[in-house]
Amino acid sequence: MSDIVIKAENIGKKYTIGHQIARGGYTALRDVLMQNARTLWNKTKDLATGKPIIKGDTMEEVWALRDVNFEIQRGEVVGIIGRNGAGKSTLLKILSRITEPSSGRLIIKGRVASLLEVGTGFHPELTGRENIYLNGTILGMTRAEITSKFDEIVDFAEVEQFLDTPVKRYSSGMSVRLAFAVAAHLEPEILVIDEVLAVGDAQFQKKCFGKMGDIAQGGRTILFVSHNMGAVLQLCTRGIQLSQGIIVFTGTAEGAVSHYIGKGEAGKSSLIYELRPDKAVQITGISVLSTDGVPVNCLPHNQPFFVKIEYTVRHWPLNSYVTFDLFDQLGTQLLWSCDVKSADEMAVRRQPGVYQASVRVPEGILNPGVYNIHSAVYSPSEGVHDVVPEAISLEISDGGTLLSKLGILRSPAQTAVSLNWNTQKQS
Repeated sequence: MSDIVIKAENIGKKYTIGHQIARGGYTALRDVLMQNARTLWNKTKDLATGKPIIKGDTMEEVWALRDVNFEIQRGEVVGIIGRNGAGKSTLLKILSRITEPSSGRLIIKGRVASLLEVGTGFHPELTGRENIYLNGTILGMTRAEITSKFDEIVDFAEVEQFLDTPVKRYSSGMSVRLAFAVAAHLEPEILVIDEVLAVGDAQFQKKCFGKMGDIAQGGRTILFVSHNMGAVLQLCTRGIQLSQGIIVFTGTAEGAVSHYIGKGEAGKSSLIYELRPDKAVQITGISVLSTDGVPVNCLPHNQPFFVKIEYTVRHWPLNSYVTFDLFDQLGTQLLWSCDVKSADEMAVRRQPGVYQASVRVPEGILNPGVYNIHSAVYSPSEGVHDVVPEAISLEISDGGTLLSKLGILRSPAQTAVSLNWNTQKQS
């Protein structure tokens, strides 16, 4: 129990929301006056009893979290994943003591720093310099401690030029830079981070992930919410998946991501599109298949897979071809391929009908992470005839290969191609 810094016991959070009754047709003035009187009385009664004032004719209770139980050890980096509305942000607000749970008990040992939304903990009228000291004071640090870290914070945030400018004039990216720099450098025992880092540019995100890795190695605890499964796999050692306010999986980060994607919450293994009469050629289906021909959306690093593309031709545009593209979560294009090998093949017109194309992606190319698959029909002279962007999300997991045992799959590189090496002793 001595190494447990966070313990949640049957945590629940309930909200009461209001609904307006749709009224149609004629409403008498007497009914309007009576309704306004009842609304005023209810608001006065809620105000007197300390209850939140909720607008609406009818009330409904919604449980954002229900019976949530977990323990987090000192020094763990825990990724919290799930669909929008699963309860992730609500859980972080409870952990950050911004809101109280409706039921259950939460035990936290250590100082908590939170980064839940752009500008968290900042006063918009104060300058960046003043907000650094304000945040440090909120975290319980002395002025001398903050001053000793001040230059590191400013260098990391890269906002020295605007340090004496009110924060209300900062862009969202600048606010995130400064907020993360303050939270990371003032040495909290527990760091809580929501999806807010997605606001920053790619270079700053990489910088933040490196800093979080350093924090974890220093024995401090990190809770990280993200929809970027690649970042969760790269950074986290454990994973917790939430769905509709309850925990549906807890275990390793790889296991949580596999469970999340395997249940179809992150993406589908195949999609079918309705045929439109106004297109000369249209992609009607795209899917990812294992070597056994089974649709999949999660594969180990050391297994090949096929991408199957189905399309219908009414009239084949001149010099056209079908493409397959693979992107990472940051939108970087990693692979591109088309179904023609020469200009002569491209010049051949395809007859009207239904076509099916398949492309094999070899094993050992992609690092663990989540990738998006696109497909299009294109001609150099006429441009794009049809496109299905981000049709499929494919997760590549650690397949237990020699590379993973050596730790190479934790490299920030997106590809991990097995190339032939020739090493000779010269003397």
